[in-house]
Amino acid sequence: SALRPEGAPQGRGPLKDPNISVHTDNPDLTPCFQNTILAWIPSIYLWAVLPFYLLYLKHYKRGYIVLSMLSRFKTILGVLLWCVCWADLFFSFHELLQSRTPPPVYFVTPLIVGITMVLATVLIQYERLRGIQSSGVLIIFWFLSVLCAVGPFRSKIIAATAQVNILFRFTTFFSYFALILIELILSCFKENPPFFSPVNSDPNPCPELNSGFLSKMTFWWFTRMAILGYKRPLEDKDLWSLNKDDTSSIIVQQLHKEWDKQKDEWKQKEDVAYVKISNHVLNHVGDGPEEAEVLIRDKRQHKEPSFLKALLRTFGPYFLIGSFYKLIQDLLSFVNPQLLSILIGFIKDKDAPSWWGFLIAALMFFSAVLQTIILHQHFQYCFVTGMRLRTGIIGMIYRKSLVITNSAKRSSTVGEIVNLMSVDAQRFMDLVTFLNMLWSAPLQICLALYFLWQTLGPSVLAGVAVMILLIPLNAAIAIKTRAFQVGNMRYKDSRIKLMNEILSGIKVLKLYAWEPSFQEKVLEIRKNELRVLKKAAYLNSLSIFAWISAPFLVALTTFAVYVSVDENNILDAEKAFVSLSLFNILRFPLNMLPQVISNLAQTSVSLKRIQQFLSHDELDPNCVETKVVTPASFLHSINLLVPSGSLVAVVGHVGCGKSSLVSALLGEMEKLEGHVAVKGSVAYVPQQAWIQNATLKDNILFGQQHNEQKYQNVLEACALKTDLEVLPGGDHTEIGEKGINLSGGQRQRVSIARAVFSDADVYLLDDPLSAVDSHVAKHIFDNVIGPEGALKGKTRMLVTHGITFLPQVDHIVVLVDGKISEMGSYQELLKQNGAFAEFLRNYAPDEDIEEDELTSTAVLIPAPQQISVISSEGECPKKMSTRRRVCEKKSAEPPQPQKILTDKLIQAETSETGTVKLTVFWQYMKAVGLVTSLVICFLYACQNAAAIGANVWLSDWTNEPVINGTQRNTSMRVGVYAALGLLQGLLVLISSFILAMGGINAARTLHAALLENKFHTPQSFFDTTPTGRIINRFSKDIYVIDEVIPHTILMFLGTFFTSVSTMLVIISSTPLFAVVIIPLAIIYFFVQRFYVATSRQLKRLESVSRSPIYSHFSETITGASVIRAYGRENSFVCLSDLKVDENQKSYFPSIVSNRWLGVRIELIGNFVVLFAALFAVLGKNSLNAGLVGLSVSYALQVTMSLNWMVRMTSDLESNIVAVERVKEYSETETEAPWIIEDTRPPEDWPTQGEVEFVDYSVRYRKGMDLVLKDLSLRVKGGEKIGIVGRTGAGKSSMTLCLFRILEAVKGEIKIDGVRISEIGLHDLRSKITIIPQDPVLFSGTLKMNLDPFNKYSEDEIWKALELSHLKRFVSSKPNTLEYECSEGGENLSVGQRQLVCLARALLRKTRILVLDEATAAIDLETDDLIQMTIRTQFEDCTVLTIAHRLNTIMDYTRVLVLDKGTIAEFDTPSSLIASRGVFYGMAKDAGLA
Repeated sequence: SALRPEGAPQGRGPLKDPNISVHTDNPDLTPCFQNTILAWIPSIYLWAVLPFYLLYLKHYKRGYIVLSMLSRFKTILGVLLWCVCWADLFFSFHELLQSRTPPPVYFVTPLIVGITMVLATVLIQYERLRGIQSSGVLIIFWFLSVLCAVGPFRSKIIAATAQVNILFRFTTFFSYFALILIELILSCFKENPPFFSPVNSDPNPCPELNSGFLSKMTFWWFTRMAILGYKRPLEDKDLWSLNKDDTSSIIVQQLHKEWDKQKDEWKQKEDVAYVKISNHVLNHVGDGPEEAEVLIRDKRQHKEPSFLKALLRTFGPYFLIGSFYKLIQDLLSFVNPQLLSILIGFIKDKDAPSWWGFLIAALMFFSAVLQTIILHQHFQYCFVTGMRLRTGIIGMIYRKSLVITNSAKRSSTVGEIVNLMSVDAQRFMDLVTFLNMLWSAPLQICLALYFLWQTLGPSVLAGVAVMILLIPLNAAIAIKTRAFQVGNMRYKDSRIKLMNEILSGIKVLKLYAWEPSFQEKVLEIRKNELRVLKKAAYLNSLSIFAWISAPFLVALTTFAVYVSVDENNILDAEKAFVSLSLFNILRFPLNMLPQVISNLAQTSVSLKRIQQFLSHDELDPNCVETKVVTPASFLHSINLLVPSGSLVAVVGHVGCGKSSLVSALLGEMEKLEGHVAVKGSVAYVPQQAWIQNATLKDNILFGQQHNEQKYQNVLEACALKTDLEVLPGGDHTEIGEKGINLSGGQRQRVSIARAVFSDADVYLLDDPLSAVDSHVAKHIFDNVIGPEGALKGKTRMLVTHGITFLPQVDHIVVLVDGKISEMGSYQELLKQNGAFAEFLRNYAPDEDIEEDELTSTAVLIPAPQQISVISSEGECPKKMSTRRRVCEKKSAEPPQPQKILTDKLIQAETSETGTVKLTVFWQYMKAVGLVTSLVICFLYACQNAAAIGANVWLSDWTNEPVINGTQRNTSMRVGVYAALGLLQGLLVLISSFILAMGGINAARTLHAALLENKFHTPQSFFDTTPTGRIINRFSKDIYVIDEVIPHTILMFLGTFFTSVSTMLVIISSTPLFAVVIIPLAIIYFFVQRFYVATSRQLKRLESVSRSPIYSHFSETITGASVIRAYGRENSFVCLSDLKVDENQKSYFPSIVSNRWLGVRIELIGNFVVLFAALFAVLGKNSLNAGLVGLSVSYALQVTMSLNWMVRMTSDLESNIVAVERVKEYSETETEAPWIIEDTRPPEDWPTQGEVEFVDYSVRYRKGMDLVLKDLSLRVKGGEKIGIVGRTGAGKSSMTLCLFRILEAVKGEIKIDGVRISEIGLHDLRSKITIIPQDPVLFSGTLKMNLDPFNKYSEDEIWKALELSHLKRFVSSKPNTLEYECSEGGENLSVGQRQLVCLARALLRKTRILVLDEATAAIDLETDDLIQMTIRTQFEDCTVLTIAHRLNTIMDYTRVLVLDKGTIAEFDTPSSLIASRGVFYGMAKDAGLA
């Protein structure tokens, strides 16, 4: 900004000269202004920023950057600039010498500018040394310099054409201008990354770190990922690693440090308080107790260390940068309304030079762009702070949960602690985003009111009053909505629970033909659910009405009051449209403020909860080696010395403190007095085995080095070899959460194996043998724990209930009520005849019974496969039987893995292609109703027309000529304006209401279709599809259709029509605008496509990586004592951090993707503003002020709606997939119709009960082998038939065919001569009875479980219960038949469930009974009861029994022996044994022949 005297006197000219600079078509700035203010602006800026910037550079350490060509050039140019400025200075001295005294400005300005240039040059180098790759400060400096030099540059050229002046200054100025321009361009390039920066081993570092200043401001560095996401769906490997400052390790460390400081401060204060109190109490100072009381109260004030302070100290500084940006943005947002008023003034003033207009348009554009960039910087800082907060809180809670004492752990359940992590941490995140609104909203409101007051005077207060009145309305609506949400969740949960039961028991429902009753139940719940949804929809439309109408009502009241207060108040364009745009600014803070405050209230509750958890007592960490801990209050004065290498058993009654003794040795108990010493490392086996969700191998190694030989020995010793053969993946089998896919005994054995493998010095075994059955226990004792086992020579402490092993231990410790009553070896204690002898007497009888029971079972179940099940796979047979079935089922389903794959592929495809979308939208429209859909669109168009109408009317009103200082017919003007505006509000209300109703209708029809289809789906579908996948359709997808889609569509239509109407208004006022729309629309479309594809996939990745954090956490809490015993805390903390970082890795790009989108879309919006203003200026002569005000004020608010439109499109696209998924499952193939009217059999069919198979063949699913091949047989009415055969011979398939669960490939089955394939399924199924293998009960009353259709009277039900030996049980319950069965009948024993199934059969009493015997001896007593009842009650019926135990069918009429789907033998039992065939062999094995 140099320097141009054209002859001396000019420099002393006036600072302002309106004739030169403003009122001309060819404006110019006065030389004095050019030489002082303009030249100094960049310098003032740089010196002002310098101290802060130096402070920042001091803390910024990234190594230095090697001197590059770029850096050299910049420095040389800087030096040249300095030379040029000083050349000017010397020239002034030269003039002085020649006795032409130049004005002082010519000395001051070059001096200042020159020094500033030196500073800039030095900064370039200093930044290089600190490792700054691209400097924002300097870019802004060079930009300002160029900006300030443009004016003088123009003046110089004008002057040059007019006259030749002093050549020297002329040359220096031009070279100065060229140099700063080059500097500006060069500073936009970024330097190489710093040298010696810590080596980044990252395969995929985040480009943000190394991106330039401009790239950071516009988020250009994200574009690469957006393009990638558009080309193909993103995967984990495409995500960038987190920046160092966002990783768990660093954040949690900082937060931990601050929190520890808080705790220390608190401790000191507390100590001080204590000292004071004790002094007072001791010395009896003052009036005795009162004074002491005061001090105690005083102490309570610092009750807890403040977690809030710790958070503020850790995250505050970073967050404040964001707040600073927000402040600038708030101030900037009021610039445009002011510019608008100037623009309108300019349009009115027909003589004004047109460059004014262009300048105003440029300024509008510039301020809008600046606002965009700053706003998104603010959001970026806020979101990143939120993300770090979440990381920090999760990390703190995780670390705390590992050291918290047991008593503290009891005060909060696992679920609650997981909630602290998920819900409460999330609340912090949500709050931080808008936390700045707490000060920003009042600021914006005050500023807006100030400007409005300036425009319209006191009548503004009327508008403000309306706004304030609307706040409680919104609050009331919000509270009511929340209440509805809670009710809705209740219905939803009960519906999903019911669906879950239905799906898991679908086979039984089919066999009993009970589907209609259950369908009715689901639809009943659904009806209530939709009723609540409908109420919520009414409310929602009200709140939308309030949101849309608020600005309008405010404007209306203000204008009406303004015009009616005083005749001379004229509403001109300037006032009307400036105040409209100010009201629009007001809308956001007014709506946000109550939300932020309610969020704040919720978050403060969360903060209290987290703080309380973090302030719990911790275990004393110094008890590792010396273990200075005394057992808890239930262990008194225990003295116990365990010699190294011995085996000590601890025995005693339940609750006498055995486990507490072990906990004490682990340092888990609270310290009272005395000390405990444990020498060496410890391994611990808890009572309840704790299994991680990892492979079996990882569970055993538990972080130790793998050693094959040792590992195999451990497996052998812990009897795990046989189990590995059964598990699908051997020791690489992934074990579910809480060890779900292992039986209890297997879990316990894995837990023991982990201890043995850890090779510690001391073993604490807390009753590890109770979960395994006796012979496995013996094996483990002999091979692991006992004197000859793998652990011999180690110190072992075994808590046990079993007395079998006591003779083999070295010492026995007997605990009674937390005291050691006696110690010694087995023999010694027997002699003493004290507590131990009594203990033996108490336990011995039980023990013997157990042994006998085992042997007796073995005798009673002679079928060889039965015995082998019990002996090889151990565990209580009850557990095994269910597990066994699971395995068998699994092996019969090879297609499952492929199915899962196809499912994945389908999802990926549907979310990518565009064509699928349209059909899905069409389906949804059909579900809503086509007429409704059209009506909704029409209403939206009308409502926007009304809005435009109101504003056009307003612009027309402002153009009304002023006569004698007043406007005519104002009342008519106000009336029409009000009518149009209220019409818009009404249409909004109606359209959002109809849309909600349409949405609920669609939800109803889609769910009903899905439910209907699922009840009609053949059994094979349920066998191949995991239940979870079907449930997902009923829960997640239906929820999306219920609540998410209608809301999204509403927002989408709103923003879409707003954007369109804006364009229409601008085009109608300035037709030229139509030309610009096309390129803008194309850019918009592309940005939107890129964003939608990328953000959807990022959201998906984020939600996938979120659940492992919580599951790993709940696992850790349950296994905390084990983790501590093995000293694995650190690796678990690292694992948790890793999981959190993985999650944040996909969350970070999704934040940035929103910023990236925002900047680009708002730029498009800013161009709309620019062109609207530009074309208004160009068409100035043909336009009136009202129209310009209308079009520009519309343009100013288009950005918001454009931005939201993209987000809504994106949400709509990712959510509409739900419709497709539900549709897909409501169109799967169905089984035969339930009832065929033409061929209904007579009511009393079948009378005989005769069954005939004719050439019957069947297979499970297409493409599988036949299960039954050409079966032909005939059973006369009333015969009792036993069906036997090895596993997989087709026994169960035969019964399934009778019920047509499997349809014939060829041949047919006739019952009493009727072909079963020709009648409806329900007619068939309700006429045959089955007692299935595994008794399934549904949650509900007992009566419902027996008779869901209410067909039978109470007496009949009681009779059935009596015959099935349940009468005593049921009548003992308070609510008899209304006794609530829990899910799956959990609150009945397995035997009782079996009897309920029998009672069902007795109630139906049909001529044909199929009895599928339970595989394992569920409970022999029940079994005999069932057999007996069947023999007496079903005497005259045809009974088909699938037998696993031959003794039940030895007295049947005939026995059918199946082998590989064909009949091997079919005759009476006696003749079959005589013929020495297959059956004879089986009977011989069973010891019956």
